Amino acid sequence: MATPEGPAAGRGDRARYAQLLDLAGRTTVALRAAPGVPDAPLWGSGVLIAPGWVLTCAHVLTASDGRRRATGPDGEFGVAFGGRVTPARLAYDLSRPDPQAGPAARADLALVRLRDPAPAHPCAWLSDQPATLLEDAYIFRGHEQSGGSRPGERDIRESGTGCGAAGAPPPAAPVDPFIAVRFGARDARGLQFGSDVRVAPGASGGPLLDCDRGEVVGIVKGRHQQDHVGLAVPVTALRGLGPEHLVEGAAGAEDLGPDPYHALTGLHDRWHWAGQELGRAGGPTWFDAQHAIMAGRGRLWGVQERLQALHLLARLPAPRDPLVVEAAVGEVLERGGGPGAWALRTWRDGHGALYQGSDPYTELRAFVHYLRIVAQRSADEVRDAPDEQAAAVREDAARLAEFVQAKAVVLQPQDRRRIGPVRRRPRSVLVEFEPLFYDEGGHELYNWSVSEGYGRGQWLRVDVQEAAGGVPFEQAREQVLQRLGGRLLQADGDAFPGARVRLEVAVPEGRWHTAAGQWEVAASPRRTARRRPVGPGRAVVLRDQGRRQQVDPAWLRRWQGLAAAPELRALRLPPHPGAGPRPGGGSAEAIWRLLETADQGALPALCHTVADGFGRDAVGAALDTGFPAALWPARGHGEERACDASCEEFHRGIRELLQGPGGVVRLPELVRQLRAKAAEAAGEAAHWARDLVLLYDDPEDPIPQLFPDRPQVSPG
Repeated sequence: MATPEGPAAGRGDRARYAQLLDLAGRTTVALRAAPGVPDAPLWGSGVLIAPGWVLTCAHVLTASDGRRRATGPDGEFGVAFGGRVTPARLAYDLSRPDPQAGPAARADLALVRLRDPAPAHPCAWLSDQPATLLEDAYIFRGHEQSGGSRPGERDIRESGTGCGAAGAPPPAAPVDPFIAVRFGARDARGLQFGSDVRVAPGASGGPLLDCDRGEVVGIVKGRHQQDHVGLAVPVTALRGLGPEHLVEGAAGAEDLGPDPYHALTGLHDRWHWAGQELGRAGGPTWFDAQHAIMAGRGRLWGVQERLQALHLLARLPAPRDPLVVEAAVGEVLERGGGPGAWALRTWRDGHGALYQGSDPYTELRAFVHYLRIVAQRSADEVRDAPDEQAAAVREDAARLAEFVQAKAVVLQPQDRRRIGPVRRRPRSVLVEFEPLFYDEGGHELYNWSVSEGYGRGQWLRVDVQEAAGGVPFEQAREQVLQRLGGRLLQADGDAFPGARVRLEVAVPEGRWHTAAGQWEVAASPRRTARRRPVGPGRAVVLRDQGRRQQVDPAWLRRWQGLAAAPELRALRLPPHPGAGPRPGGGSAEAIWRLLETADQGALPALCHTVADGFGRDAVGAALDTGFPAALWPARGHGEERACDASCEEFHRGIRELLQGPGGVVRLPELVRQLRAKAAEAAGEAAHWARDLVLLYDDPEDPIPQLFPDRPQVSPG
């Protein structure tokens, strides 16, 4: 433990800690009865942590008999700071029992909302990392005085430890007393601390400040009656905050939304970043105080990098699953897939978990690697979403990636290479059959490839069969199926827990009747694993092998129309029962006109076979007029017979499938559900969908160029 003559005294001179103590004092508040109540006693303390929000202990708002303290109308009470008393209400109570968690999950913390319009105020800096040992620390107690004598100042002088120089008090701040902590450590109950003087009544709910890091690390919970030992709740316990802690009828508390912890820390981090705007008027900020403390320590990831990184992380949506944060931290620290010592919920928490006491270079490399992962993961989450909010997320993720790129320039080349290619989350697996030529028996020969797709035309080829002569289609398909199960399972695992990525199959004209939804692939990585149909368990779509990176404007226009249409409408081809193809091509012209004049919500549906004849020509016409999606059975009827009752059942089922809002993006999952229903013994009503083929060609995610690494041969 540091002493006044040891390292703490060398770091803790008055000039370096003066700003920090002043700022901590200005952010400490007193909780009391509502404004206007004369001689209102002090209930306890709190700390301002975000615009309009105070963090305190839940028990501060409870009287000694266990009842909620008496408040004014609508539960209003007073929060005193800066020489004034502001009305406030209890918003979130983390000590309330959660039916889904045991008593150990409850924390003696509460969030108080200042009533709108809340006055402008400073905010303390909440640590993003767990506190273990405290060497230089202070606790602060709220006050209601605007000046004059400072009770307890003699106690501070006599303690001679903590943030101030040995034997001398820190400079005055407009706050009633703060007490130096002589020692502190974390155990199962929280942060234990001791001082040379007794903790004054009313300090409960006030901040515990780690001066060595310049951060609030705990909220004072209580004191021992006989000695100078106290207990604080670590601020990391705030990670347990959830919507279930919202106090019924708490006006304004709903502002934090469905993920209040992420929203609150985002407000905190964005406020501190905004305080550093160039040309701003005002005094020193918390960043200025931290910078003065940390100067000369040789950190490559200092308070400036942290401030900007947490601001950029605060702009991103919360991770969909906390396990994603754990996985990212585990990947960076190379500690395997198990959970860490501290529960992590947000990207901010993951940032705090990277402080491992490493050398400055290793620490910098860890932060750069982690933020690179976050940028990629966040962009992947919204890569398929067309709305403006998703576009803003992609822009914020790109901004974070640019920041990472700038910080990575000082890393060694081998480290930059290791950090650069983040393992991405695939959204689909693409199987592509490339026709070559015909053999002597008249059979068309094929090569094939398998790629992982990441959206927006980004593909990575992971398997390929590129023989000089090729193989017949049935043999190529069987080669694919031998390996496809493992590829799909691997892509599922790389995507996220429980994922089932989409299977996309690109075939040339003449193979549009490929029933990929009925393919059977290995159900597990076992060498002798059983094969199961792929269609009922994951979305399976067909793509046209003739459409690639060069997007036809008609194709894009039709896609955007289907995406924006309030509802989809089946466009039956041919339009009337019995109106099959006629000699002389009259039917072909009618189909072409029907397709060209169709409205934006129209989606072609055929009951004919598309392997040849009319059905093949109709699909070709639909593709040439820009249609990105269509539906047909793999074993449709030929031209030798007219439509019958089974065709009517098919078209009726397609009309029912397309009913409801959601646009074209919902189709792959709807068809998957229909295939699953048809595969069940009780699914006789949907038997017509067992070999249903969905053409789903997204021009905003075109399939890759064919073998782009091949040398280009000029005609001549």
